Amino acid sequence: MSPPSLSLRLRAWLNRRRRALVQALLHRIVFGEASGGRWLASTRIAPSTCIVGEDALRLADQVYVGPFCFLEASGGITLGEGVQLTSHVCIVTHASHRSQRLLGAAYGQWPAGRPRPGWIAGAVEIGPYAFIGPHTVIEAGSRLGRGCIVRAGSVVRGVFPDHAVIAGNPAVVVGDARDGDAKGLAAHPELREGYAAWAGERPAAQVVAPDDALPSTGGPR
Repeated sequence: MSPPSLSLRLRAWLNRRRRALVQALLHRIVFGEASGGRWLASTRIAPSTCIVGEDALRLADQVYVGPFCFLEASGGITLGEGVQLTSHVCIVTHASHRSQRLLGAAYGQWPAGRPRPGWIAGAVEIGPYAFIGPHTVIEAGSRLGRGCIVRAGSVVRGVFPDHAVIAGNPAVVVGDARDGDAKGLAAHPELREGYAAWAGERPAAQVVAPDDALPSTGGPR
């Protein structure tokens, strides 16, 4: 096999350098953020994440926002301590498509300060140490309790209890995240105290019907 030509070697070298530059500028995540006048030493947000209405985004420490997420925070987004948004997670706090369909061409000329018919808006809150899987959508008005796990590809709309495992479109509660945590704590009992500090005590029984996940404000389906 003959050695590659100079032009092919140069092309490969340029491709490697280009990838390295993009990695450094767009994908390398640096620890340290600021939110609400507080410095957060261990919170990090991927540079490729798009944030709209950043002034209404409230972060605690230890938060991770991975590559290519979209946070539309105009109505308020709160991410508690240790929340992880993996990649391609979309969080929106308003939906205008119903209003546009109702008003048609009048949508753009609607008087300022007058509520548009069909407009949906609501803050989103995600409790401490929740995990949001890739390609998940979280809609306006949703609230997720502490320690929730949202499986990849879910469309979340509503209010969900602490430690719920959430999946589907529309998403429903399919399990309790503490069942999995118990296995890890059994293997590492020295971690129980720190775990209990954020997770709290587990009640004797907790049964949540899927209908409990529906929000009072509603949202687009």
